[in-house]
Amino acid sequence: MASTKGARTVVAKIGSSTLVDKTGAIDRAFVRSLCDQIATLVGEDTRVVMVSSGAVAAGREILGFHERPREIDDLQACAAAGQALLTQFYSQALERHDIPCGQVLLSRRDVIERDSYLHARNTLTRMFELGAVPVVNENDTVSVAEFTFGDNDMLGAIVAGMVSADLYVILSDVAGLYTANPQEDPTASLVETVHEVDARVSGMAGGSGTSFGTGGMSSKVRAGRAMLAAGIPTVICLGRRPNVLVDVAHGKRVGTRFVPSGSGTHDVGRKLWIGLSEIVHGSLYLDEGATRAVIDRGASILPVGVTKTEGEYQVGDVVNVLDPDGALIGRGAVRYSSEDMARVRGLKLDVIERFLGPDRAQPAIHRDELLVF
Repeated sequence: MASTKGARTVVAKIGSSTLVDKTGAIDRAFVRSLCDQIATLVGEDTRVVMVSSGAVAAGREILGFHERPREIDDLQACAAAGQALLTQFYSQALERHDIPCGQVLLSRRDVIERDSYLHARNTLTRMFELGAVPVVNENDTVSVAEFTFGDNDMLGAIVAGMVSADLYVILSDVAGLYTANPQEDPTASLVETVHEVDARVSGMAGGSGTSFGTGGMSSKVRAGRAMLAAGIPTVICLGRRPNVLVDVAHGKRVGTRFVPSGSGTHDVGRKLWIGLSEIVHGSLYLDEGATRAVIDRGASILPVGVTKTEGEYQVGDVVNVLDPDGALIGRGAVRYSSEDMARVRGLKLDVIERFLGPDRAQPAIHRDELLVF
């Protein structure tokens, strides 16, 4: 991969399981050491965004929960109580280096709606200009779906796309992706480099996270796959390894690196927004010819190449794009409703025009609104 040394913009995501101590409380000493690393990078003219979980863990400490609550209202109460405390920890730790920080709370709605997405991006950009470190978290107090969003792994990927990051670092409680669960299989080995997330790599990812967080390796691999499509290098590494954030930003070989192809570019426009931010409403299955045209030539998806449609969706909704075997190859904004798609799939555009009129004869998904994984 291209060296990450000298990366000008780094997005780092850290999960609750890495932030807490053995009692489940936020480890203040570790937060200070993490902010020391951020300060080192800022001193090298690197812009840093910290996507931080931990609000619920901090709120548990305040509200007296002995383990992670299960009810949504309890989770939201903990997030509300803990968010201010979490931001205070970062603020105080960065203040020792004369670096201001600011809290940015995002909900799924903020990244689904294009205007809100652009406003959030402008806020982050302006904070960079003012020398501040944005500390981003999900606005868990007013949202429900976010608690299954993947321990902020995908939120970090979305933010990396927002700011055209040169590097996305997932600071985890494991050293990276292993060939098998190292706690169960002593022969498991670290996967140092990933060029493509196929069924074999997905199978290595395993299950869920710890009692302190919501994510697991599978969500990190999904985020890595999205970043491969965006052309943004991604590293999954052990967050408590000394000086790990600085080492990764300097290009040292640490953890598992997701390496974009040489043709990968920073696709931070509408394609990336669609591919990472939107809620998926359905799926389109393609035949072999359409699959090859999409992957090899970056073609639009025509109705004639669609073999099956699943789910209920409207014009403009985002759907998954699957190959004949059901493997996910991309995601895009569809130009037909699910009802109309069921009628026109398998038909050529001239046939659709004859029966529905010229305005209705169009690609199922235009290439400009399709992110290919």
